[in-house]
This record gives sequence, structure tokens and C-alpha cells, in this order.
Amino acid sequence: MENTIFSLIPPLLAIFMVLWTKRVLLSLIVGIVAGAILLANFQIWETILITWEAFIGVFIADGAINTWNVYILLFPLMLGVITAFMSMMGGTRAFGEWMVTRVKTRAGVQIMTMILGVIIFIDDYFNSLAVGQVARPIADRHRVSRAKLAYIVDSTAAPVCVVSPVSSWGAYIIGLLGTILAAEGVTEYNAFGAFIQMIPMNLYVFAALGVVLVIALKGVDFGPMKVHENRARETGEVLNPEHKEQIDTESKLPVSHRGTVKDLLLPIVVLFLATVGAMMWTGLKAIDGETTLINIFGSADVSLSLVYGGLAGLIMTFILYFAQVSKTGKLDTNQVVLGLKEGIKSMLPSVYILILAWTIVTLIGQLGTGTYLAGIVEQTNLSVGLLPAILFLIAGFMAFSTGTSWGSFGILLPIAGQIASATDISLILPMMAAVLAGSVFGDHCSPISDTTILSSTGSSCHHIDHVVTQIPYALVAAVISALGYIILGTTNSTVLGFAFVLASLLAFYFLLKNNVAVEVEEDVAN
Repeated sequence: MENTIFSLIPPLLAIFMVLWTKRVLLSLIVGIVAGAILLANFQIWETILITWEAFIGVFIADGAINTWNVYILLFPLMLGVITAFMSMMGGTRAFGEWMVTRVKTRAGVQIMTMILGVIIFIDDYFNSLAVGQVARPIADRHRVSRAKLAYIVDSTAAPVCVVSPVSSWGAYIIGLLGTILAAEGVTEYNAFGAFIQMIPMNLYVFAALGVVLVIALKGVDFGPMKVHENRARETGEVLNPEHKEQIDTESKLPVSHRGTVKDLLLPIVVLFLATVGAMMWTGLKAIDGETTLINIFGSADVSLSLVYGGLAGLIMTFILYFAQVSKTGKLDTNQVVLGLKEGIKSMLPSVYILILAWTIVTLIGQLGTGTYLAGIVEQTNLSVGLLPAILFLIAGFMAFSTGTSWGSFGILLPIAGQIASATDISLILPMMAAVLAGSVFGDHCSPISDTTILSSTGSSCHHIDHVVTQIPYALVAAVISALGYIILGTTNSTVLGFAFVLASLLAFYFLLKNNVAVEVEEDVAN
């Protein structure tokens, strides 16, 4: 069953069930069992063993604790506790009141969130979790639905990191490019120079950010997002009422009226600085070669850095909390326990989803789903000018099915280099840029992608609500990008491809009708 069309069954089955049943855990379990059955050739005991090995592999690898996964799982739990105590201190409430006087419109909130996402480009995990936490209070006050917030956060996580040389993504991609260029005998530019030249060729990044901007400015929504936004605008219900009890734990927490803006900003700032500082420290310790900023971030232990940052944020949060308690002279132990309990509880659904997503990704890797799809690309005999667009679509489907853009990079980038070398070497950069863009597109949409899961988590949005509402917007950006790659491939002109994306976004802006719904800013201010 490996490396055949049957290898597509587990991921497609899981994704179909997620969209049909809206039950993520059940759907992932079904996909996991299907993958194990195929790998075991329908032997029941072997299926059980393969499933167990894939599951336990999330926590143990090569006889030792899988620290990468364990640390990634610890970080959202710490963030949940930080968020709970920030709410109890009144920091979330105070920040919302403070920002209401500065960000006056729903469009302003969305653009502010987008800018924050672009600024925090160091790592997609940190971006997904931190931006949502910072923007959520003001988004709630302006009645921006959690689904919209999660979409904006997700659109500025991986899509921004993939074009940032000073990031964990940039370092990984530059390392791959160096190997590929050497293998194909390309000497006109080095790996870093190739990465920089590929930035304007990564059309999906600019299309995705452009769609976010257009939607924010026009105040228009379509598809499932429209339901969420209309409800939020008209009733103030930013969460889907069906999932409110599962997500909105803050409503169960006591809120102090002594809180100030610093009770929210200080923990977030300390968390950010500590995480970046830890990345610098772990990168310097592990660096092998020239000591440059790119190499430092490329050698950094991101998951360990997130834990250090989370611990620093927790310490600052508790300092502020107990400083506030000391003013009243009362320490309610029950409240401390409640904050810890509800903070951890709020993140448990995401932790469960991540564990199962990693398990199915392991089985998908063993089935060779990515290798099978890559083989389809190698066998294609289409016009050379269409290859960037074809690679974009194949990479998108691969990342969507496997839930990993990095895995798609590792498989498809070398193949793109080989295809370019065998057809038209001048298209090697556009072809590889199309792989990067397509992988990010697929990762952006996939319900089993860790970035998609963490974007839901950071924005306190139900995961399925996030996935279902964001797919139509991502598809708009993908269609624009695919057509742009056809132009880029047939003309070999980055300028024309990029110009087409900008022109399409402009046309998209004018085609959308302004939202004529009554604004609720006066109500929000009150």
C-alpha cells in the first residue's frame, strides 16, 4: 500500500470526516486507524502495534523523550494559564478598554492584527499563539468573531515566516536551497541570494495578505465566515454558541477591577523577549559555521525556547498577580487553583488534536503519501511554462493531505530542481518558489496542520469553525496565485507574475460590495 494511490486514503478520510462530522478527534482517530490498517495489510494485531508505535512516537523517539513535541505541547498549556490569570487580574478587560479609545473600527482591529502578525515573524508557532492572545481582547470589544481573528492570525503565521530569512523557516529553506543548487550545478547565486530572489516569486504570501487586507477594508465576508461575522456584529457573540462552553473559559473566572494594561502587556512582552533571547542563546550554543543572524536562528532549538519564554511569561504573570493580591491583603487559594485549572483546561482540546495530528502525520509518512504525489510531478509532461503552477497545486495538495509544509518542502524542492534542470534551468527559482507557496497554501487550509491548530488555540476559536471559515478565503488567494504562476512560468518574468497578483487583488477589492450593515462602534464604546 506504500507509495501508491491508496496512501491518500487516511489523510483524505480524516479531512472528509472533519468537515462532515465537525468532530476533530473522532475524525483523526479514524484516519489513524485507516493508515495503520493499510500499513499492516489488514492484520488486526499488527494494526494495533503500528497505531501504538505511532502514538508513543509523539512522546518518545530513538529511546529518549521526544523533547520537540513535548515542549510544543507544554507551551500552549503555559499560555493558557497566563491567559487565565491575565483575565483574573483584569488585564484583559483593561487592555480592551484602552485599545477601544485608539482602534475605532472593526477594520482597524483586523488590520492591527495583521500588522502584529507580520511583525512577529521569528517563528510560526509563537506567532500563531501570541498574536491571537494580544489581539483577542480588542477584537472581542469590536465584535470581530473569533473565526475571523483565527483566520487573520493563520494568514500571517506561516505565510510571513516562509519569506523571512531571519526565522526558523528561513534557515531551514536556505539550507535546502544550498544542497539543491549544488546538486544541479547552479553557481550564479548562493543559497541566501536565491532565497532573497524568490521572495517576490512566493505569490501566495502576497495574495493571502492581500485578501486579508481587502476583506478588512471592505467589511465584506462570504461563505461560512459571513455567518460568524454577522452574529458577532449583530449580537456581540464572537464565539459560535454551540462551542462556547468548550472554548470560553474566561467567563468562569473572577475578574478584578484593579487591573491595568500592564497586567496584559508585561507578561506578553516578557514572553516574547524571553523566547527570542532563548532562540539566540540556543542558536549560539549549537551553531556550526559562520556566526550570522540567519545561522543563529537556523540552529536554535525553537521548542525549548518556547518553554523558556513560557516560563518567563508565567513568572511575570504570577509576580503581577501576587502584587495585586498583596494590596488587598487576601490570598484566595481557591482562585489560584481555579486559574490554573481553567487555564490548562482551555488548552487541552488543542493538545489532544496536536497529539493525534502528529500521530496521523507519522503514519502518512510511512505510507509514502508525499513520495507518491511527488512521483506524479516527476512524470508530468506538460508545457514547461505551466510547471510552476502545477508544482504549486501539487505542493498545496500534498501539504493539505499531510498537514506539514516542511515535509512538502523536503520532498518537492529537490524534485523541482531536477525538473528545472531537465527542462529549463532558468525556471529553477520560480519552480522552487511555487513549491514553497503551494506548501504554505496547503498547510494554511489543512485541519491536521499544527499551525492551523495553534492559530485556533491562540485565538480561542473552535478548531473546526476556524478551518471551515478560512478555506474559502485561502482558495481565493490560491486561485490568484496559480494564475500568477502561469504568467510567471510562461513569461519567466517575476515582475509580470507579481503585477498580476496585485492587479487581481485590486479587482477583488472593487468587485466586493461594501457591507451596508449598521456599524456597532457606538455600542462597543458603551
